Amino acid sequence: MNNGIFHIPRPVNEPVFNYAPDSPERAALKQEIERLRKDRMDIPLIIAGKEVRTKKTAPIRRPDAHNEVLGVYHIAGEEEARMAIKAALDAKAEWAALPWEERAAVFLRAAELISVKYRALMDAATMLCQSKTAHQAEIDAVCEVIDFLRFNPWYMEQIYNQQPDNAKGEWNRSAYRPLEGFVYAVTPFNFTSIAANLPTAPAMMGNVVVWKPASNAVYSNYMLMKLYMEAGLPPGVINFLPGSGGAISNVVLSSPDFAGFHFTGSTEVFRSLWKQISSNLEQYKVYPRIVGETGGKDFIFIDPSAELASTVTAVVRGAFEYQGQKCSAASRLYIPASRSKEFIDALVAEISAIPMGEITDFRNFVGAVIDEAAFNTICGYIERARTSGEAKVIAGGACDKSRGWFIEPTLILTENPRSESMVNEIFGPVLTAYVYDDHDMEASYRLVDSTSPYGLTGAIMATDRQRINRALLALQNAAGNLYINDKPTGAVVGRQPFGGARASGTNDKAGSYLNLLRWVSAVAIKENFAPPSSWRYPFMLGDD
Repeated sequence: MNNGIFHIPRPVNEPVFNYAPDSPERAALKQEIERLRKDRMDIPLIIAGKEVRTKKTAPIRRPDAHNEVLGVYHIAGEEEARMAIKAALDAKAEWAALPWEERAAVFLRAAELISVKYRALMDAATMLCQSKTAHQAEIDAVCEVIDFLRFNPWYMEQIYNQQPDNAKGEWNRSAYRPLEGFVYAVTPFNFTSIAANLPTAPAMMGNVVVWKPASNAVYSNYMLMKLYMEAGLPPGVINFLPGSGGAISNVVLSSPDFAGFHFTGSTEVFRSLWKQISSNLEQYKVYPRIVGETGGKDFIFIDPSAELASTVTAVVRGAFEYQGQKCSAASRLYIPASRSKEFIDALVAEISAIPMGEITDFRNFVGAVIDEAAFNTICGYIERARTSGEAKVIAGGACDKSRGWFIEPTLILTENPRSESMVNEIFGPVLTAYVYDDHDMEASYRLVDSTSPYGLTGAIMATDRQRINRALLALQNAAGNLYINDKPTGAVVGRQPFGGARASGTNDKAGSYLNLLRWVSAVAIKENFAPPSSWRYPFMLGDD
């Protein structure tokens, strides 16, 4: 039945539960955490809607208690990648032909399932698997996931409503077809919401997807996959394929039906896969769409007019929430020389008071970094800064892996504005500060703009309106998301479309219609109601 003009309910952002003491949501979440800890899961692949177990497994460990195993997941290889491609292509015609409102309904129902039925499950799974606090899990695995699943269908309707003009006797239409082939979605460990958006955004536009989740997030991502199936997603539309990135990507990117790549991860991996795609161009049926969000070396620029307390709060939250494992996390801090002592003293005092430990203790502000490899890399940066001769660790800096991958929130003060920890992405709880000469603000802006190859997020802390305007103009290309008097993290779907340029990615703005446009191929249709019956034009008539 498609004899009406349907409209998606206008979405609003999902309210954030605060999990305060004695609240019912806190009790439900703690109960769900304990249930999951007792239930060792055996997580299969999902191909064509069916569970596939390869018998080659890897353990799922809590980062903040690495002796605790939550379960195992089965590892996909080349054979399973080929199975997933076939399953996707087999499902393609029927899914693409489904009325758009029916596709939208699947994801709107999934949003409602999370909001009402599985809120505690999604929070608990993300907390245990990715070492997020209750608040960080709530804003990510519940609220942002729901927002993507509600706002993207609304944007889909807006795209379909974009139609061309008409002249007398003709009707012009634009149809927005899915891409001709399948989309490959590769998702990161740090946000369950990104793991939700990257496969579902192409899918709701009529595409079929092969999804490779990050190995460190398989636990929560599997919950998402089961949710989509419960919400009515047909078999094969999204195929869940945890496993070796190299093995899966080699098969996927060599398929002639590869049509799109939706990625969030490291710059190095993205560039490598882009090169691989480029080398295979001649064998593809279409030019693949490539959408990627990679790293960041995000800044907070403190203007001399900045207010102290709100700036310190923005720095602490922006740099250290979720252990700095956000591509948007602040890792470069610029402090004016004229006010350096008060800002540094206040920051050191606040950072030193941050509680760290297992996320099951709700009193902790930070948990553990994701795994041992990340732990070793981050601690290496701290130690090199400590012994560099041009920097000193003035807060935190301790690393302890005896029970979990714990690194104290760390503040480095450097004399070199282009030192290693000011330039390289660290992806951990490490913030490097540089005291700039505020007698030459233009030179300081140029320093911020040119230090990093990335261009993801940045924050300007100031109260003087003219200074805010000057900073915005000077730093307009330094970040895809700029914040004034706020931390550079926490973009909200529908309010701050997210993405950066330069080495940070293709800036296709997740959380807006711009991202969805990448997953359709428009066709222009002209219908002539009064076609001409002669090939002769009026100018040809008569004698010269």
